[in-house]
Amino acid sequence: MIAWSRKRTLIAGVALIAATNAIALCGVAYNRSGVPDSTLKLTQRELPRSYSYFDGTENSGMALTLHWRAPIRDRTDAEPLTTSYRSYGGSIDWFDQAKLSELGFDVSRPVDTEQGRRFYGRALSREVLLVLELEGQAYRQALAAVHAYAARQEKLRAANPGKKEFEDRARRGAELLKQEERDGSRLFAIDAGVDLAVLRAKYPDRSKYAIVRGLVRPLVDWDEKTPQLSGYVSDLSINDVNVPKDLRKHLPGPRNGYVLPPSSPYEITLAIGKRLEPWIMAVSRPAAP
Repeated sequence: MIAWSRKRTLIAGVALIAATNAIALCGVAYNRSGVPDSTLKLTQRELPRSYSYFDGTENSGMALTLHWRAPIRDRTDAEPLTTSYRSYGGSIDWFDQAKLSELGFDVSRPVDTEQGRRFYGRALSREVLLVLELEGQAYRQALAAVHAYAARQEKLRAANPGKKEFEDRARRGAELLKQEERDGSRLFAIDAGVDLAVLRAKYPDRSKYAIVRGLVRPLVDWDEKTPQLSGYVSDLSINDVNVPKDLRKHLPGPRNGYVLPPSSPYEITLAIGKRLEPWIMAVSRPAAP
């Protein structure tokens, strides 16, 4: 009886694993069926290699990390934020109190009271749909902001010859500009909503706008003289994207077995399917000059 029970338990466990795998495979097949919801041509700027502490002998997989950004409210002459917006960065300029209300958050409490600030600080994140724009107006504005910042610092350096402070600031401005033009992600979160059909009607270009799931919550912005209530993207459904085995040969490998590979350009065709889940359709490298 005991042996039979153990055998039945083993069979049930194997059947459960098989059923789970079958459901997962059906989900993948459905996600990739028909025409993708969006198909974007990204590069190493938006999909760099994920950090890895071991080479292929320890980890045979390969993943790319999605780097995205968001337009942050201008802080006068503060240094522009050229890094990816993931878990830091400040208030997103389009994610205001009205947008929070549209997404279903209770925004009735006054933000300039201790009770109100505690209320928003305890608010739970909600899953919503986020619109990611590739090389659009948000990116052009970010590039223009860094250009203007670098120009201001160079002008100050020229007006204060021989002063190290202004030389350092001008050098930093030039470095930021180079980083923005060469390495900065061109993928920006520009809107959020709860209805896929409504968002897709508003952003119909499927080669320029991807719609993905993400978690958002209220944020009390303390960088202003008067506290403001805005939204904060706490996570995105897409973080790492696995590279199919047959496409890995087109990507640069790890350098000395550690962290990031040497800088080398490549292009990724990334599709977002019916379930808003991503997969890599193609990888290409530019021909050597």
